Amino acid sequence: MQFNRIHQFSSPLPIVRTYGSLEADLFSLILVQSSELENGVEEGFLNSIDANDMKGVNTPVGTAVIMPSPILLWRFKVLLFFVWGFSCCKIGWDSVMRMSVDLRDLFLYEAFLYYNPLLLMTMTVWLWGINLWFFSQASVNYAKFFDLDQNHLTHREIWKCATWMTIIVPTSMTAYLYLYSNGEVSLAASQPVLLYCAVAMILVFPFDIFYMSSRYYLLRTLWRILLPLQAISFSDFFLADILTSMAKVFSDLERSVCRMLHRQVATIAWFEADSVCGSHSIAIPLVLVLPYLFRFFQCLRQYKDTREKTTLLNALKYSTAVPVIFLSALKYHVFPDRWTNFYRPLWLLSGVLNSLYSFYWDVTRDWDLSGFTRIFKFSKPHFFSHMLYGRKWVYFWVIGSNLVLRCTWTYKLSAHLRHNYITVFTIAALEIFRRFQWIFFRVENEWIKMNAKSNIQLTTNDITNEEEKLLSSTEHNV
Repeated sequence: MQFNRIHQFSSPLPIVRTYGSLEADLFSLILVQSSELENGVEEGFLNSIDANDMKGVNTPVGTAVIMPSPILLWRFKVLLFFVWGFSCCKIGWDSVMRMSVDLRDLFLYEAFLYYNPLLLMTMTVWLWGINLWFFSQASVNYAKFFDLDQNHLTHREIWKCATWMTIIVPTSMTAYLYLYSNGEVSLAASQPVLLYCAVAMILVFPFDIFYMSSRYYLLRTLWRILLPLQAISFSDFFLADILTSMAKVFSDLERSVCRMLHRQVATIAWFEADSVCGSHSIAIPLVLVLPYLFRFFQCLRQYKDTREKTTLLNALKYSTAVPVIFLSALKYHVFPDRWTNFYRPLWLLSGVLNSLYSFYWDVTRDWDLSGFTRIFKFSKPHFFSHMLYGRKWVYFWVIGSNLVLRCTWTYKLSAHLRHNYITVFTIAALEIFRRFQWIFFRVENEWIKMNAKSNIQLTTNDITNEEEKLLSSTEHNV
């Protein structure tokens, strides 16, 4: 522990604290003055104080300020986090084991439905913080093309939000399991309801706390995605692309809110086929398709503004997700033979088309890796090539994993497969990870385009300035 032993006064010279006698004060002051005159620094003064400490000089307790070590604080927080995590796992496991075998699987499915959207959102926030950290390390001015103000959240603040989400969501889930297993059904049902209400209130809270400018920036961007009535900015379609990867999250949110409104929380009545929030609900495919429709209309708006035909091809890409979603939902509305012989092959065909088209667009358009030539040629290295992507295997990994996860995402969009909740949750998490990888290359491509435009503009300005100098010159030698 370090103690503050210096008092600053209006004098430019530091004055030594009382050591027990006036003679010691004067002697120390003389030493300090001579040290400053000879060296021009204060190291001699500080070393003399440390030497006195080693000799056992006493300091007044009233003027000492004890500052704990940051490393010690960090270790203490990590220890508390692990204790909290172990406690949640232990309480949750004991609560589940207390239930009967027949009830356990159905109840876990319901509990997973309420909390897995918020868990996936927490994962998204953590990964977005990693994206921002990487951009800051690479000196990428991401605030410029995201149109962020000076008060935008840094990666540290994003991680702080993610940490609180990591603590609050599992704690609420543990309380839900514990209360239900102990017969407190009404209290258990209130846990997800209170959590959802708290999240909604924090997002729209009108006071300048909880990063109000960033919250309202997010809400304004979401509003522009819902109603693309103005020119589409980079942040608009960037966030809309991320929302397409979270289509299943919004579908589960709709089902959770539906059960809360119909007072079906902490029951298994929702599992019946004729339930308004059950398998036959038409709202499930509608919510799944909404992010793709938003992105589709954005592309049409871009074509209206720019007249670029590539925006129409991009709109066609998002439209290929619609047959995948609605053909899958038909399983609950047609005879089994009809589904197996006719609609299921169509669903498979539309899924393959959507996956391959989306993969092609990622590589050739969003990342601008046409023909994979940039995997092997680094004549003009990008900033990621210097920091992380200096090896070919990284490109092979990103392209290969993107293809595989694009195909598995089709499984995720299929409503008739949603009862395999562990598999679906895993695929949803992998899709968010795929989008996390996609962000690096997409931002890199945008950064390169922006720099190229800046260079062209600077070159044009230089040429214009030279022409103006020649035209305005009045000195001519004949």
